[in-house]
Amino acid sequence: MTPNRRRIIALLCGAAITGTALVACSSDTTGDTSSRDAASSATTPATPPVAERYGTTPQVLADADLSGTDVSALFFTTAPAAIIAAPDPVSQQRAASIAVTTGLPMLTTTGANDTALATEIERLGATDILTVGATAPDLPDTPTVHTDDGTPAAFRALTGTAPEAVAPEHTPAGLLRQITALKPGDLIGPAAEQPTTGDTTDTAETGKLPTRDTDDNDRAPLVLAAPGTGIAAVATARAAGADVEILDHADPRISEHSVELVRNLDGGPVIALGQVFGTTEQFTRATELATTVTAEQPGGGQLVFPGRRMIAYYGHPSGGALGIMGERSPEESVAHLRDLVAQYAPLAEEPVIPAFEIIATVASASPGPDGDYSNEADPEELRPYIDAITEAGGYAVLDLQPGRARLIDQAKIYTDLLKLPNVGLALDAEWKLGPDEVPLQQVGHVQAEEVNEVADWLAELTADNNLPQKAFVLHQFQLQMIRDRENINLGHPELAFVLHADGHGSAGDKFATFDALRQDLDPRYFIAWKNFIDEDTPMFTPEQTMDIEPRPWFVSYQ
Repeated sequence: MTPNRRRIIALLCGAAITGTALVACSSDTTGDTSSRDAASSATTPATPPVAERYGTTPQVLADADLSGTDVSALFFTTAPAAIIAAPDPVSQQRAASIAVTTGLPMLTTTGANDTALATEIERLGATDILTVGATAPDLPDTPTVHTDDGTPAAFRALTGTAPEAVAPEHTPAGLLRQITALKPGDLIGPAAEQPTTGDTTDTAETGKLPTRDTDDNDRAPLVLAAPGTGIAAVATARAAGADVEILDHADPRISEHSVELVRNLDGGPVIALGQVFGTTEQFTRATELATTVTAEQPGGGQLVFPGRRMIAYYGHPSGGALGIMGERSPEESVAHLRDLVAQYAPLAEEPVIPAFEIIATVASASPGPDGDYSNEADPEELRPYIDAITEAGGYAVLDLQPGRARLIDQAKIYTDLLKLPNVGLALDAEWKLGPDEVPLQQVGHVQAEEVNEVADWLAELTADNNLPQKAFVLHQFQLQMIRDRENINLGHPELAFVLHADGHGSAGDKFATFDALRQDLDPRYFIAWKNFIDEDTPMFTPEQTMDIEPRPWFVSYQ
């Protein structure tokens, strides 16, 4: 049948969607079903396989411009109509509501993607376009372009369903979850709450968006999204019938639930929406780790961050000269640290756990027998502190001050300790010296190549031993300390990369350092902060520390 091409068109909800397209993305699994399983097995049809076009392996749809074209291209082979929205929040929310209700793809204008939108419209074979919000993309003459006027009456005319007002969520994850849970007729945003005013006769008399033919066996795969995923991407996947799981962080290992979803794929594909998940290769690696890791972080889970914040004492077992941790025995230091952790606990939404940052190799004023100006502690000397913080449910980070030594050589000394699930590694470039340099005469530096060498090794060690993700901390208080930081390879799902801004002095000095270090910083880094007990003037309180933006995940005291 030729689609009705009137000025504003709509689709009777439910007519254009497959199986689970318009149900919430979770199911009630409570109760004993064993007695009815046998009786119904003969009559219940087998679940159809995921459609072949989705492949059989994990993949990321980058959707770099948040337009949704990548997602539409995969999830829709054809569509008689499409929805194009302006990028403002109100338009996005309304367009998503219409898309999920009608089962049609949603796209977003960016101001520079008219050609891509036109190409996707042509591929879909769409004869009608609905624009939502203040946007007028340059499209071919073939489709008939209609404009939504933003009223409840228009929604009713477009969808054939009376709108049900839904107040928008105000966090990225909350809004995405809201979209996955939309029912036919749910309308997010202020337009849903406004009474109809004025003459809406013309709008009400228009037809509905044309339905699209669907194949009941065209089952969509599991889809993951996270803060940073575009609204159009989630709405389009839902409109195509996919179950979309919204994660709090763009990694399938973020929760026991998401890990279980990946483990239960049984060879089926999983699609990640948005470049926040990294490349397909990195995402695939993360899904593999979700199924192979056998140990957990303190408090549970596979990822270091997010999921917990750490408050750490810094030091060396030799005594207090190198930091507060060594002022007491391991057990006494843990007890003292617990009091500080208790001050931070009510200030964070995540669990707060104790940590030790243990100086494993100490830069020295003399070359020593090996000539590297660094004294390497025997691993067994560090074990009492690691055992004590482990007993307290905490984390340990081994800090390297390499002098003239190669960082990789020093890291390997502590291989056995790094095989423990709650032990990470820190590189302190301040003490990385050139062949003619000695400590305290200059601030050292490290090249990305040497950092990558250690990261490659630590990631392999972590994977080979089925360990959860490790903290990989990079200390920096001058830009020159890591002179080509942009060349550091962050593509190791086995590692949580942490930038530790450890400048000291007045609040103004510390923030000047902090702000400079965060310029052009890759968003995949987690931020750490150091409070100097003697050198800061004055030292920040826990409340002041947790008021820092962005809020640090790791706070150490020296």
